[in-house]
Amino acid sequence: MMNGAAGTIAGMTREAQAAMQERAREWIGGLDLVSREEFEAVKAMAIAAREENEALKARLDGLEGKSAKGGRKKSGAGASN
Repeated sequence: MMNGAAGTIAGMTREAQAAMQERAREWIGGLDLVSREEFEAVKAMAIAAREENEALKARLDGLEGKSAKGGRKKSGAGASN
C-alpha cells in the first residue's frame, strides 16, 4: 500500500512539473523575443550606420570649414569697399 501511495505521489509530481514546464513555454513563447542571429544582424547594421554617420559628419564639417573660409574672404573684401 505504501508503494502504491509513493507511486501516486511520484506521478502527481511528474504531472505538476510537466504542467509548469508547459506554462513556462507558453509564457516565453508569448514574449516578443528575437533570435541571437537576428540580434547580431541588427547590431552589425547599427554599427555600419554609426560609422557612415561619423564619416558623413566629418565630410560635412570639412565642407562647412571650406565654406566658412570662403565666406570670410568675401565678407572681408566687401568690408574694405
